[in-house]
Amino acid sequence: MLKVSELRMREIVNVIDGRRMGLIKDIDIDLDNGRISALILAGSSRVLGFFGRDEEIVVPWEKIVKIGVDVILVEVPDYTERFPARR
Repeated sequence: MLKVSELRMREIVNVIDGRRMGLIKDIDIDLDNGRISALILAGSSRVLGFFGRDEEIVVPWEKIVKIGVDVILVEVPDYTERFPARR
């Protein structure tokens, strides 16, 4: 069994492009079925963090590929278009 506190400490990595998406900010729970329905990640920070953050990233539970010891692998195809790499 996995505790929520342990889950929140794992970094999220997108298997499509290998990018680190960050840590879990919150968890969406389906109370009717008693299951986690999505992981909610904080958006990437803008210009050195001065102007806030982008919108939250919601990763549906079905997009989780593997939960490892220190990372969670997810498959989020539209993440690259929404949050392009910064140089």
